[in-house]
Amino acid sequence: MSEREREAEAESDLSAKIAARLAIMRANQQARAAAAAKAKKVAAAAPVVPRVYSNVWSYEGENGPANWGKINPEWAKCGTGNRQSPIDIRDGMKVELEQIAFDYHPSSFNVTDNGHTVQVMLGGGNFITVNNRMYELIQFHFHRPSEERINGKGYEMVVHLVHKDGEGKLAVLALLLERGKPQPVIQTVWNNLPLEKLETLAPSTVLDPMDLLPARRDYFTFMGSLTTPPCSEGVLWLVMKEPVQASPAQMALFSRLYPLNARPIQPGSGRIVKESN
Repeated sequence: MSEREREAEAESDLSAKIAARLAIMRANQQARAAAAAKAKKVAAAAPVVPRVYSNVWSYEGENGPANWGKINPEWAKCGTGNRQSPIDIRDGMKVELEQIAFDYHPSSFNVTDNGHTVQVMLGGGNFITVNNRMYELIQFHFHRPSEERINGKGYEMVVHLVHKDGEGKLAVLALLLERGKPQPVIQTVWNNLPLEKLETLAPSTVLDPMDLLPARRDYFTFMGSLTTPPCSEGVLWLVMKEPVQASPAQMALFSRLYPLNARPIQPGSGRIVKESN
């Protein structure tokens, strides 16, 4: 074989090796592309598992109010909201507020110790009307000490009566409690407390929320939020000026269950607060 023939054969062998190598590389690339497409298809078909956040909160410790906004993204307002409650009610604008119209009646009820407070759920048919809107009383519950202050003064306890209108908007009526004579509605609730936390008792008796109200119906009003997670804003607050009396024994019973279950006062600067003359 001549020199020229040997060079041609070597060149042919090299071309064949290059072609074989390129074929292997293309095959590998196609295999990787097919695997990636298959993985993408499998991932797209797999159900999306939502991240589960904690719903555990408390009034003290690492799950306390300072961290509510960090525990669950749905509670972000607890840490970032502009109209958070409760507040220290100061410098109210004295105006001619319309009187709250109460349409309360004796109602069936149940009592739950929900792990945060004692909550009383009421049968339907109890309403307030304020600012030309009608709200139905859904439930009331207790805090110790009072979450609201008036000109820096706090009270031993408070009752929050939670109302909702047809659009889902909330109005909370706050009744401040001071030591005095026994309060009959509170005693009815205490008489029907469940024996264990997270249990509900449904008595065969009725209670009349009208009997909770003070004789004088003057009030403060402002826009705020729920005082527990998710701390939703846009809540109409109505805080009665005249406290309601409850006996020391009635308050002591609640303090045995919940020595502290009040959210700290939130910044209230710039908040418009109106009060009746």
